[in-house]
Amino acid sequence: MQSLTLEACAKINLSLDVAGIRPDGYHLLTTVMQSVSLSDRVYLELDRQGNGLILLSSDPSIPLDERNTAHKAARHFLDATGIDAGVRTFLDKAIPTEAGLAGGSTDAAAVLYGLNELCGKPLSMEQLLDLAARIGADVPFCLVGGTVLCTGIGEILTPLEAFARVPLILVKPDFGISTPWAFQRYDENPATVHPNHSKLFSAMQRRDLSAMQDATANVLETVSIKTHPILDSLKQQLLDLGAGMALMSGSGPTVFGLFRETAHRDRAYAALEQRLPDGYRIFSVTTRGQGIRIV
Repeated sequence: MQSLTLEACAKINLSLDVAGIRPDGYHLLTTVMQSVSLSDRVYLELDRQGNGLILLSSDPSIPLDERNTAHKAARHFLDATGIDAGVRTFLDKAIPTEAGLAGGSTDAAAVLYGLNELCGKPLSMEQLLDLAARIGADVPFCLVGGTVLCTGIGEILTPLEAFARVPLILVKPDFGISTPWAFQRYDENPATVHPNHSKLFSAMQRRDLSAMQDATANVLETVSIKTHPILDSLKQQLLDLGAGMALMSGSGPTVFGLFRETAHRDRAYAALEQRLPDGYRIFSVTTRGQGIRIV
């Protein structure tokens, strides 16, 4: 029996634009994704004498069958490599579900990365990324991590200058938002405000958070805020508490605020703890330079 423990980081979207829709219904995106230090622990065991997939989780609300992206990742890996073995996976969840933070996608990426390590790296990174794209749109980014411009349906990755070690706060309200629902509402009422990526890249290089705020946008924000006005209030609260930039991540509902100094973030975190309703989750984290790490 071989085993491995991995850290699987959440992501935020520093921008999100819809460039079109493919004939199969998938949306073409232009988005800057960024790894953050909020992470799940993924425990893998590979049994060369066994067979079958066993998936367990600390979160009783998530499915433990083929609907789970971690389960899909193990199946795709074994099928692609022809390896006959049993895989046992335990997900120690810290990343909320239906939050716009890629909690399921990063677990899948960790399973792909970890099984490849346990099996002696039979697949190249290019092959792993191909498998990742078959599992979900965010899985390729989660496999690479760091700071990346993602295009296509999310599978075309262009690494950007590192934007690591920036302090931030994540606020997850006490409700979830389905990604298909958000895109359906967007199709019915497309956004009129879009990110200016050339200005955003320049601001990121200077770490000018105010200029990032002026340059960026998440086109799914408008539809989510129409249904959940509290999201706009959360953004404004973060800005009022000193964040240089605040935005909804992905399809939401998590809202994040980037801060210039750790002390500023910590003061804002303490204030939010006092004022936010029960059921809201607040995370004090930093941006990271990688998505998956062996621990």
